[in-house]
Amino acid sequence: MAYDQNDIDYISKKKPSYPILDSLRAYLKKYDRTYDLPVKYDDLLRYSNAFPLYNEKGEDTLWQTAMYHESELNDIHDGLTQIYAIIRTAGDKSLIDHLSVERIDYCTFGNSNPFRIRIVNKLNDNYDYFYVKKADASRIYGLELEHILSPNRINYLVDDNTLVEDHIAGIPGDQFIEKYLKRKQTNTVRIAKEFVKFNERCFVRLLGDMRSYNYVIDITPDFDNEQYRIRSIDFDQQCYEGRRTLYLPQFFKENIKVVEFVRNLLDDKTILQYQQEEQTLMKRRYVSSEKKINYLLEVMQQEPLSKSEKIKELALQLSKYHKMEQFLNCKTMGALLSLHLKKILS
Repeated sequence: MAYDQNDIDYISKKKPSYPILDSLRAYLKKYDRTYDLPVKYDDLLRYSNAFPLYNEKGEDTLWQTAMYHESELNDIHDGLTQIYAIIRTAGDKSLIDHLSVERIDYCTFGNSNPFRIRIVNKLNDNYDYFYVKKADASRIYGLELEHILSPNRINYLVDDNTLVEDHIAGIPGDQFIEKYLKRKQTNTVRIAKEFVKFNERCFVRLLGDMRSYNYVIDITPDFDNEQYRIRSIDFDQQCYEGRRTLYLPQFFKENIKVVEFVRNLLDDKTILQYQQEEQTLMKRRYVSSEKKINYLLEVMQQEPLSKSEKIKELALQLSKYHKMEQFLNCKTMGALLSLHLKKILS
């Protein structure tokens, strides 16, 4: 495992947003991913002012706390509380009387320019988050593929140009690498193993740009130690880049410390074992949801989801990787992914 800075410098800084076609909306409706939401993304854009949000160390988080006119505030808060009930309790409003919106934060960087909603339980001060974003076809495909092929379930809803996502809990990867990786109780071998499996999951389903701040680590105490699960939180770069290495987290400099653990703790035979274990699990998930994922891939092949030069570049690189000229006939990212999945998981 290694990284190449030339490859990473190539990565797109700003990916264009792709529209949700009628065929994708039909898929989302069939699998209960659509809902008539009481608050839309454009409603939240009507904030009157915003202030920088700082963390407990006084550092700028790059989020801004949005403020709204008093005439709109109650309707927005009521609508957001209803959305929380929709994604958590199927819309049962009787269970949300004790909840309130404490803060609405807005992020000006990234592709989806999300709003992060902080919901508080007034009875015990416990809080939770969810996100309201601009709907983008690439991200929706990424969320669906994560839900179907990974060990993680994803909770989200779409309404026109609005995407609502549940919060994915975990320690941000960059913070984990900085603060947790060298703890005495951290099981470095298990971290190395999980990174190999995460690396494989991303490549098999062509999820790009998994730098350390685009995933979280979920730590689960076990009877004799800790278990780790690396979870993607950014799905904007699903099937977009042209270089094969950009779908492998091992090639990002932000992950180099974890890559070094893999190098030092695992030999090639063990790495291959973990890769095959993950492929086997993904194949089982694919087979158990074959009708659903084939429908998704069929819809996905109807739009390019990237620039033509990137599609050609990835087609050439996957053709060389798999030693299959059939990739050169693919005209969309969906077609490339479909063939790539069948080749690896067959």
